[in-house]
Amino acid sequence: MAATNRLDILDPAILRPGRFDRQIKVDLPDIHGRKQMFLVHMKNVKIDGDSESVAQRMSALTPGFSGAQIANVVNEAAILAARETSNTVKAKHMDKAIDRVIGGLERKTHVMTPEEKKTVAYHEAGHAILGWFLEHADPLLKVTIIPRTSGALGFAQYLPKEVSLHTQQQLEDRMCMALGGRAAEEIMFGVVTTGARDDLDKVTKMAYAMVTSFGMSSKIGQLSFPSAGGPGDERFTKPYSELTAVKIDEEVKRIVDGAFTRAKDMLTTHKEEMDKLAKLLLEKETLNRNDIVALVGERKWKSHESYSEYLDAGKEEHLKQQAASEQSKREEPAAPLPEVQPVPA
Repeated sequence: MAATNRLDILDPAILRPGRFDRQIKVDLPDIHGRKQMFLVHMKNVKIDGDSESVAQRMSALTPGFSGAQIANVVNEAAILAARETSNTVKAKHMDKAIDRVIGGLERKTHVMTPEEKKTVAYHEAGHAILGWFLEHADPLLKVTIIPRTSGALGFAQYLPKEVSLHTQQQLEDRMCMALGGRAAEEIMFGVVTTGARDDLDKVTKMAYAMVTSFGMSSKIGQLSFPSAGGPGDERFTKPYSELTAVKIDEEVKRIVDGAFTRAKDMLTTHKEEMDKLAKLLLEKETLNRNDIVALVGERKWKSHESYSEYLDAGKEEHLKQQAASEQSKREEPAAPLPEVQPVPA
């Protein structure tokens, strides 16, 4: 028996009959699998509330997580609870643990200028608004502008649909949402920053895949060109002519430009909502799904029933804990000012 997460680099001779010919592929767990994994890892942790409801809610908040990441979330939540001398692990500890696994530690010593903070707030608000008003985009779960040790000045967590097939419209909506940050910067400030680098990288790869792999371009037609440069690939030329290469580049640029224009038009239409969201983000630094609903209203397109059910699990308990936490912060006495010692003459 053997296990690997790099099947692509194995020598084909190893996989011949009589050797490792029986293969069992283990994919990332779906929402139901994540719930069961949370229940396993929470057995040795004292949870505040019903473990079943907590696991159900956490499974919806961790799309794409592996089993190791789920174990890390529970472990980080226990550490955070211990640091606060709490007898139980609460929902706020689990939420902070998810943020830590996704984006890294908070960089409390990193101070952004007001201009940088405002730019990041509007950048993330652009993503959030498009994700909320586009039918096939991923709805927002949480957005923050707190800098992280990963180098990110902010990040947003979305609720992707775990499906195997994507239509052309779904891909176009995702590209439009990814360009929302760059579009928001151009609309609000008239200039763009380097903050959209990762977004542009994702959009470029998606557009090339649509044209060269998925046959979603009328000019190229129902053709698929495998990407060169893989293991054992000894080709030194592209499997298409120079004329086709020019058409591919033109089609990719047309698709990306169209998505960017669409993002700017939608954000201009919903500029008031984007402005409100960015200002609230500057005030609170972190917003969740409930804040977006209170500010913008319910999303027109409903989430998958299983996700809605999972997200609503333990929601009341979570809101109670959040309200109690905010109340305790308000009731904390202000720290006394240090006494100023006279300077000897």
